Amino acid sequence: MPLFHLFIIAVIQGLTEFLPVSSSAHLILLPSLTGLADQGQVIDVAVHVGTLFAVMLYFRGDVIQAVAGLPRLMTGRIDTPGAKLAFLLGLATIPVVLFGLVLKLTGLDDAMRSITVIGWAMLIFGLVLYWSDQRGTSSKCAPDWNLYDAMIMGLWQAVALIPGTSRSGATISGARALGYGREDAAKLSMLMSIPTIIASGVLLGAEVAATADIAAARDGAIAALFAFVAALLALSLMMRLLRSVNFTPYVIYRVVLGLFLLWLAYT
Repeated sequence: MPLFHLFIIAVIQGLTEFLPVSSSAHLILLPSLTGLADQGQVIDVAVHVGTLFAVMLYFRGDVIQAVAGLPRLMTGRIDTPGAKLAFLLGLATIPVVLFGLVLKLTGLDDAMRSITVIGWAMLIFGLVLYWSDQRGTSSKCAPDWNLYDAMIMGLWQAVALIPGTSRSGATISGARALGYGREDAAKLSMLMSIPTIIASGVLLGAEVAATADIAAARDGAIAALFAFVAALLALSLMMRLLRSVNFTPYVIYRVVLGLFLLWLAYT
């Protein structure tokens, strides 16, 4: 695959994975709107791996804490902050894994990859993000995360499997509706992405492992590196901006893009 094509795919994935604008929608739209060839599952897995390493590096303190809590969690003890975080992250991942398997087995995941679905999801869930951001309080912070909140945000994450919804946008909407401040809502959303990306990577990786060759592996490594850098920059910028800016700029982008896609779909 040409280097420029890899660069475009990786940058789109890296920039949009953690911004509430739907990375999957942009990757689906890229070949549809530009005529470029579909990147295939090998590259999809690679760019997800790149963004995974970016979020793990950015939140390395929380990741180390959760990993350190795994041994206690494995013995049934949730008596440390690390064990609690690991438990809640695992719990929040269950809905998206179950819903993802249903979509995969029924073929609905491919059926929903249309400009019409993406347009409506981009518009509707953009407005949901605006409503939750404007109405949400800041009475909770990340350490307040509990069993109920993890399950609710997990359900929001499962809904985000609809292309155009945005995983980060949906989980941030859920967190803001639950009363988490903007930075804490974004932080919880990003931490939730780690087991989710790992789960999707394992699922897709198992499918492509038998077919990948040396050329595909080389392209994947390049794409992963580009995606890592782009994701780290996007994540750093968003977390910094949230100290002074709300989510309205992302909502505006979603509404404009959603209306454009619906115009394309119906005309």
